[in-house]
Amino acid sequence: MARDLSRLLRPASIAVIGGGAWCEQVIKQSTSMGFSGDVWPVHRSAKTIARLPAYASLADLPSAPDAVFVGVNRDATIDLVRDLSAMGAGGAVCFASGFAEARAEDARGSDLQSQLVAAAADMPILGPNCYGIINALDGALLWPDQHGCARLETGVAILTQSSNIAINLTMQRRALPIAYTIACGNMAQTSQAEIANALLDDPRVTAIGLHIEGFSDLRAWEALAAKAHDKGVPMVAIKVGASDQAQAATVSHTASLAGSDAGAQAFLDRLGIPRLRSLPDFVETLKLLHCAGPLTSNQIASISCSGGEASLIADMAVGMNLDFPPLSDPQRAQLSEALGPMVALNNPLDYHTYIWRDAPAMTKAWAGMTGEGIAMTFSIVDYPTTDARDWECATQAALDVRATTGAHFAVAASLPELMPLDVAARLMGGGVVPFMGLAEALAATQAATQIAAPDPVPVVLPNASTATVTLDEGTAKSALAAHGVPVPAYRVARGADEIAQAVSTLSAPFAVKGIGLAHKSEHGAVRLDIGQDDVALIAADIGTDAVLIEEMATGGVAELLVGVICDPAHGFVLTLGAGGVLTEVLRDTVSLLVPADSAAITNALNRLRCAPLLHGYRGKPAADISAIVNAVLAVQSYVVANADTLSEVEINPLICTPVSAVAVDALIRKAAP
Repeated sequence: MARDLSRLLRPASIAVIGGGAWCEQVIKQSTSMGFSGDVWPVHRSAKTIARLPAYASLADLPSAPDAVFVGVNRDATIDLVRDLSAMGAGGAVCFASGFAEARAEDARGSDLQSQLVAAAADMPILGPNCYGIINALDGALLWPDQHGCARLETGVAILTQSSNIAINLTMQRRALPIAYTIACGNMAQTSQAEIANALLDDPRVTAIGLHIEGFSDLRAWEALAAKAHDKGVPMVAIKVGASDQAQAATVSHTASLAGSDAGAQAFLDRLGIPRLRSLPDFVETLKLLHCAGPLTSNQIASISCSGGEASLIADMAVGMNLDFPPLSDPQRAQLSEALGPMVALNNPLDYHTYIWRDAPAMTKAWAGMTGEGIAMTFSIVDYPTTDARDWECATQAALDVRATTGAHFAVAASLPELMPLDVAARLMGGGVVPFMGLAEALAATQAATQIAAPDPVPVVLPNASTATVTLDEGTAKSALAAHGVPVPAYRVARGADEIAQAVSTLSAPFAVKGIGLAHKSEHGAVRLDIGQDDVALIAADIGTDAVLIEEMATGGVAELLVGVICDPAHGFVLTLGAGGVLTEVLRDTVSLLVPADSAAITNALNRLRCAPLLHGYRGKPAADISAIVNAVLAVQSYVVANADTLSEVEINPLICTPVSAVAVDALIRKAAP
């Protein structure tokens, strides 16, 4: 059900229920930030709170409030939320704790949270165990503590489950204009995806940053990503809280390699939302997106008056998906004219100090590092802490470059503290990105190149079943072959007579495997290159009740793993990687979500470290990539057809030859029919 959050997020009237310092702080926050609407304290005995007249009950209010901060104990919160819903309030922030987050210590917690959600009915609530909302655009705050936000006209929105992280982010001193800060608390009713969806309706929001502990409704996130892309509002995320749910009760190599965090990453990739790993990178990325929006290429340029800085930024970009392209002829011509013959022209460029303090000359040189295909040009400038005014030439040159070229331009301080806040604000006013820290600048730029249109095909939702059946290899291969997965000719045999019959219908050499073991290699139950006369002896030595005898797959140039696990949080995670007995040692994998199309599968294969083997390494033949892709698509076909019961499926290895891709081992675990 879609709830209308507009009154809660952009209220014309605010009610604050409760007494004490927390509620008094909420009232002071909005009045001090210049909120133009009504603020109504509600307290059964107090005459005034924070110098405003108090109302004894909700019934005494002039009208149903748009947004309410409920600052009373958990039991009273439930009754008040029920009353607010009945009177038509726009929404409430539930500050009290002791709900589901406390269930380990208090068995009532989960039940009370369910009662709270029922009491709210259609009225949106944030929390419980939640600090609430800062709307710095309208000066409307339902926030019981300090914050570092200021009134502004446009800015980014930040959503997090952690109230403490929310407070810390408002206190950033990196010149990021924060329009909304929202702490979501337990998200008993209203999710981050719903809140972000509502924020997209405010044209003053330039970008959205999400601190995510977990996804709940995958369809809501897919709808959010589609709406954000349509509106041109970029989103970035920090995803924390890797879960071990997907590894519980699993036996495949895939499960030990992928885990739930691989599913989270694959889901973010599918949504087109870049993932940051630290709060400084998160803040700098939002700053870039506020100033410049998403970047259309990974080509960058850097100019500084120090060879050390030029080398530093070049080295720091190694291993990132960023490229310093060679200078073009027009760039060289403009730079030569501006700098003369004594400067070696490169990208990154050390332009020395010949033109320092000559703002027009600096502008001409810096503009020469912009150009067609360059997504972002950095000028590395560290302002002195003694007297930053002495670097006015650099500030003016950056502003002039942006104004005259229209190119994306940044001034990057190598240390965060060497970018004064007043200078940063002035640069941003002129459309120049003021980066604080080179590492953060590069991380932000890379993230801005990764914002993409979401995949329009919905993910296959996970099931809630428990795996109770492990298919033997022969049955698993038969099931996969029915969906088009190539497998060798094989027979399952018990006893000497069946073994002799099987050998007579197959062509040597053979692979002989024990049936009923999850990791056969570890038990010495896989024997290869066995001749026709030796099969019975080898089967006896393996010692299992039945053996699988199959024709050897020959001519392989690479071995791959193709695995899918049902991740309860993200759907079915498809993992492709280097296969064989060293799979878990090499840990060379890429994960996608089902369904993935041919292009996504091909791209994933090319991202593997073992990809050179697939394309022909040192004169050896290449694998048939189309055959590999078709085999993966066939595995997906089986997964989709069995999504209601499937827990995991794995092929390891898939033998890749110049003309085929053959599954020589298979594992399937699922719930009983």
